[in-house]
Amino acid sequence: MGQSYEDTLSAFRAYVKKMKSYEEALGVMYWDLRTGAPRKGVAARSEVIGELSSELFKMSVSEQMGEFLEALRAPETFEQLSDVDRKIVTECKKDYDRSKKIPPDRYKEYVVLTSQAESVWEETKPTSDYATFSPYLEKIVAFNREFIQLWGYEGHPYNTLLDMYEPGMTVAKLDEVFGELRRKLVPLVSAIQSSPNKPHRSFLQQHFDISLQKEFSLYILNEMGYDFDSGRLDESAHPFATGLNPGDVRITTRYLQNDVTSALFGTVHEGGHALYEQNISPELIGTPLCTGTSMGIHESQSRFWENMIGRSLAFWKRYYPKLQSLYPENLSKVPVELFYRGINEVKPSLIRIEADELTYNLHIMIRYELEKELFSGTIEVKDLPAAWNAKYRDYLGVEPENDGEGVMQDVHWSGGAFGYFPSYSLGNMYAAQIRATLLKQMPDFAANIEQGKLQPIKEWLTERIYRHGKLLTPAEIIESVSGEPLNPAYLVEYFEEKYKDIYKL
Repeated sequence: MGQSYEDTLSAFRAYVKKMKSYEEALGVMYWDLRTGAPRKGVAARSEVIGELSSELFKMSVSEQMGEFLEALRAPETFEQLSDVDRKIVTECKKDYDRSKKIPPDRYKEYVVLTSQAESVWEETKPTSDYATFSPYLEKIVAFNREFIQLWGYEGHPYNTLLDMYEPGMTVAKLDEVFGELRRKLVPLVSAIQSSPNKPHRSFLQQHFDISLQKEFSLYILNEMGYDFDSGRLDESAHPFATGLNPGDVRITTRYLQNDVTSALFGTVHEGGHALYEQNISPELIGTPLCTGTSMGIHESQSRFWENMIGRSLAFWKRYYPKLQSLYPENLSKVPVELFYRGINEVKPSLIRIEADELTYNLHIMIRYELEKELFSGTIEVKDLPAAWNAKYRDYLGVEPENDGEGVMQDVHWSGGAFGYFPSYSLGNMYAAQIRATLLKQMPDFAANIEQGKLQPIKEWLTERIYRHGKLLTPAEIIESVSGEPLNPAYLVEYFEEKYKDIYKL
């Protein structure tokens, strides 16, 4: 390029920062679409999102990007780069090689389609109108099949999609860890269902004023260390977190009048994602590394805060009196141990986001198997409702009465997020492994929670996980934290210890 490597690096950094600016603008638009944008504006907004996404896409595959990468990846130059700059170049090269294979006009068409499909899903889910939604889903699946052929794949077509959310993950590895998990969990679920010591839950099915639920959600987020000067809590049909930059990380939840725990655990879950994004090192701002390293590691944090802290007895010994004070008529006569057992009931159910943490993994396995079959071509979109219902019958012994509580319950497929679901169970496995290490290094872990000292836990996680952003791979994170690769045995141990106590097995 006829200039010094410092000049090239500086120009490259400015170029990727501009790309991050486009990403941030798109993030705000997506957030707005899902938190109350006027319905009549959806079509036009989808076009704007398509236009901006197309510009961002063109930048990622431009001749200029190609020249930057060629210059900075030259061995003598690459060696002089800092660890951060090397990783930025490597990530941009991976995206460049993948994106270069997709025609820009096809990509724009796809972005407009998924943006419209998410809104169609929101409208059709309440009425279980799969017939209206499925043509959109058929096009989304067709696009993804086309893209997989353009990208190429090793082993299984689905591997290419998995790698986008969990770099390095494959069908072979997932079949192995899911298989091991299933073998260990099925007997535990069976023993629990046979136990005469079932928790009581009737006290959870009462009217809980939504304004007070909001108050409690905000209070718990603050206790977790969520920075409200760098974020906000809103409502949406499906809870989510959006990390625009560490100074602007927004989360949403969904309130139900007859369930005090749904919004709370949704809030704590998304709060876990947000703590990750808010605590990424400032040196990574404006780079592609200013985000979580993978969806699995991201989910490990949301599941860790939601389940391993938020559903623990230590947590409720601390925070239950506050909840009782908000709902004295509902909860004043319910002891904390009864409440703790009630919120940890194991019961096969239809809805993933409201499943208990044990059977939750079976919900994920169902979605994983359906996605795998979709992209190996053994089933089509029209077959999904029947296949979904059959798997729920086989895995959980329950069957949806309609597609709204069945195949249409999640937003992910309407946005084209195939390959995402396995990261939820991977997150549970990573979280249990991280927790096992934390218990060794912080013996007063439970005592800290019971005393409301959540800050030392957040700081421990920031030091080992959050601050690194995408600088380390998922495998590097879990190895550096725990000293070994991903091991599902820790999740099994955690479940056995917890549920044998709750169900007196």
